[in-house]
Amino acid sequence: MMIDRNPSAYVVYAQDPVLRALEKITANKERIVFCVDAYGHLDGSLSDGDFRRWVTRQSPIDLDRPAIEAANTDPVKALVTAPAGDIAGLFTSAVDHVPLVDDQGRLVAVAIDHAEGFRIGQLRIDSDSPAVVISEIGINHNGSVSFAKELVDLSVSAGADVVKFQLRDMGALYRGDGAAGEDLGPQYTLDLLRRFNLEPDQLFEVFDHARGQGIEIMCTPWDPPSVDRLAEYGIAAFKVASADLTNHALLRHMAAYALPMVVSTGMATESEIQASVDLLRGTGVPYALLHCQSTYPAPFKDINLAYLKRLAQLGQCPVGYSGHERGFHVPIAAVAMGAKIVEKHFTTDRSLEGNDHKVSLLPAELAQMVKQIREVEEALGTSAPRQISTGEMMNRVNLAKSLVASRRIEVGTRLTPEDIDIKSPGRGLQPNSYDALVGRVARRPLDPGDFFYATDLSDHVAKGRPFSFRRPWGLPVRYHDIASMTADVIPDFLEFHFSYQDLDIDPTTVFDRALPMGFTTHSPDLFSGDFILNLASEDDAHWERSIAELQRVVDLTRQMKQWFAQADDKPVIIASLGGFTKDAFVRPDELPDMYARVAAGLDRVDDEGVRLCAQTLPPYPWYMGGQLYCNLFVGAEDTAAWAEQYGRRICLDVSHSKLAANHRSQPFSTTVSLLAPYAEHLHLVDAVGVDGEGVQVGEGDIDWPELAMLLDRYAPQASFIPEIWQGHVNNGEGFWIALERLEQWF
Repeated sequence: MMIDRNPSAYVVYAQDPVLRALEKITANKERIVFCVDAYGHLDGSLSDGDFRRWVTRQSPIDLDRPAIEAANTDPVKALVTAPAGDIAGLFTSAVDHVPLVDDQGRLVAVAIDHAEGFRIGQLRIDSDSPAVVISEIGINHNGSVSFAKELVDLSVSAGADVVKFQLRDMGALYRGDGAAGEDLGPQYTLDLLRRFNLEPDQLFEVFDHARGQGIEIMCTPWDPPSVDRLAEYGIAAFKVASADLTNHALLRHMAAYALPMVVSTGMATESEIQASVDLLRGTGVPYALLHCQSTYPAPFKDINLAYLKRLAQLGQCPVGYSGHERGFHVPIAAVAMGAKIVEKHFTTDRSLEGNDHKVSLLPAELAQMVKQIREVEEALGTSAPRQISTGEMMNRVNLAKSLVASRRIEVGTRLTPEDIDIKSPGRGLQPNSYDALVGRVARRPLDPGDFFYATDLSDHVAKGRPFSFRRPWGLPVRYHDIASMTADVIPDFLEFHFSYQDLDIDPTTVFDRALPMGFTTHSPDLFSGDFILNLASEDDAHWERSIAELQRVVDLTRQMKQWFAQADDKPVIIASLGGFTKDAFVRPDELPDMYARVAAGLDRVDDEGVRLCAQTLPPYPWYMGGQLYCNLFVGAEDTAAWAEQYGRRICLDVSHSKLAANHRSQPFSTTVSLLAPYAEHLHLVDAVGVDGEGVQVGEGDIDWPELAMLLDRYAPQASFIPEIWQGHVNNGEGFWIALERLEQWF
């Protein structure tokens, strides 16, 4: 069991809309929130199960109804002062979160029936969370409040998650009133502390400044009076110095406040660590153990990072690393070995007085450490069965080989080796299916060079059928596959996904009659010479060419209207308008000028008679077999602001925007509610993680019933296509699967 004394992640007001409660449930990842009144009194609990039961009784479904209407108004609860054993006894197979109230019935904490993790303020620490990086300022402020604030600001700029300080009551901490009788080491330490120690009120002034900068605060109390002052201030968590691991009286004093405790284990034997773990476990407080080598600087040969795994076994808790060695490569290695907390001393000048300065990171080094920790975390992945990344799938299509027909094959032909060849590209069955394909009976006719697909190993033939939707729907096509994609169904419109070579084809050679539907078009992203359309480019030549290429798409779209019986007066054009960088994201303060550059470029395009829509984009787009960084049309807030400021409409690509929401840890419902009011058109497709785009509907991270409700509310007239990657292969098999699934929600 763990007790979270900061329940804000679980709290909604009883009169908040149900949609707000769902967003909170998604954000806290605990599948439950608690409803309180304006004074914080507990009114009820709302879990996933409660919501689903409520939904089944609603017709129509109105997510603006008060959350309390869907909540359980008689939840299991306990007094926050109840013994830990009594609280633990309330957990059942159906109850894994118990709200804890004070004697006035106000929600003040949440008991959780697992010990895998906990929170420090808003930071989650568990097996799935990123490592929390602590900038240990300690007494490196050298007794200066202004310098302490400067170190806070620099820590924030470097990307640290927490700033940590130390608080001592010198009278309570040290024996006697002088250092004359002490050894040289204590004499040196006492001298530093007397000159550099900040009083509580001075330190709290620094804490207030840190809170204003949006960074979490921790502090090491060295004595009971300091514990009390920190708890009274409202510190998020206690840090226990290695020197106090065996100070069980101090540990118990801290634990009495039920705040998270992060405990360093330097200078301790394993039996001492185990004894302190037993004490902490008995208190019920959430805790983590930090592996530490308490020498300054620590020799690399003594660090023994392998002990992290042993420490996790002993503590049965999250573990981390507090480092005093030179450089920052060891903490990065610690993260690779499972450390969920990294603590390093921080300064602006290693030549300043005091031992800690000598083993501290400088601002640029701390920033580099944070950056490389995040890169390592991205690279670590999981031990799940290997999956092909989106980029690999693209390269597999381009570079791999497929099984293809070597000659004309009629329906009913039993396939022989003479019927099958191995050729690039890799759009069809991989060559390792050769033996399984030989001997199969062909269920469809094939011409020489046609790909074999997975369905050729079964008796199923991919076909379309009429579909029924509440909004206009279409199919993505190229010129060459119009006939095959419309053989069994006539959609409301076709969306032409142009390659740059398609722009050179005279449409009179493609169309010989008017087709019985409408159409939209999609501009190429990539043009000859490895040119990527980018209206945000600062290079004037690149910007001018981007405008010219987009104008070609507009001109062609206007020309195509004559061949579509149901063409809109102003057909939609979807375009990815750029904002890419090669090596890193730009700073947020650079975005307004980039958006203005895009708007200025669009003003140069003659878009009379069309609806030119900016496509929402993913944070890590795939181009030419690799990834770029995308800065524009990624964030929901700045995309919506651009559309509002410049009077433009967008194509909401839900896969791209879900990846962006995942990347920014934003509830997707929030993303959709911000973007959908500006959406003229939709691309419906699933997504995984931060760069897995084009995933088949229902096989990724998107909650489709919730998305359908949001789009019905915010963009009820927007048209859509299923934008499945490689959905067109095998006569549109991927599109038919997607439409079949989408029909139940849309």
